[in-house]
Amino acid sequence: MVSNGTMILCDNLVKIYQVQDLEVVALQGLDLLIDRGEFVGIIGPSGSGKSSLLNILGGLDRQTAGKAVVDGQDLLKLSSAALTKYRRDKVGFLWQQPSRNLIPYLSVMDNVELPMLLAGKGVGERQEWARELLENVSLWERRDHAVHQLSGGEQQRTAIAVALANKPVILLADEPTGEVDTATAQQILSTLRYLNETYDLTLIVVTHDVRISDQVDRVVSIRDGRTSSERFRRVH
Repeated sequence: MVSNGTMILCDNLVKIYQVQDLEVVALQGLDLLIDRGEFVGIIGPSGSGKSSLLNILGGLDRQTAGKAVVDGQDLLKLSSAALTKYRRDKVGFLWQQPSRNLIPYLSVMDNVELPMLLAGKGVGERQEWARELLENVSLWERRDHAVHQLSGGEQQRTAIAVALANKPVILLADEPTGEVDTATAQQILSTLRYLNETYDLTLIVVTHDVRISDQVDRVVSIRDGRTSSERFRRVH
């Protein structure tokens, strides 16, 4: 039974990919509990299963065995249509390349409003929420700029605002600092921490960047498709 405090429960999660005649085991019995509002960093070597875990939690892929429950929904039991609705309503995605979140010829403001437009939100609601998000990622002054006029860090912060446009309950970030310098990476992580605290947002960041331990509540290490260790940081 999932308590009210639990946002994500993974129990004995297994993911096997069929590659031609080979079976590749990406996850082999992974267990993970994440509380509502927790900011968790997931680290591990390439091929350890980090991205497979993110794809399952985001509803982009289905596990081979085991259980994945997010916000009370058992993802394996959802129909394809229900899984699409889950992705749209519950999950925000942030990728290593901001271009996966952004349309380059649109303005910053239009990029943030687009997911709300597609969801049928009214113009007043779209503009109000877009302004709040852009103020919170320190980009309101750049709202009328096209994406291609922004720096890499500004593009990634715009992508964060786009990822939160439909008010998801979890934000999944895959190497969000992978293509920027150290100072910009710190700014992006600080922005994510601020949004986590402001909106009680459950946030998972998959990264190779060990500096993330300064920002998150907990670092979970994955090795060979299983959780291998955890480190906590609590500052209240």
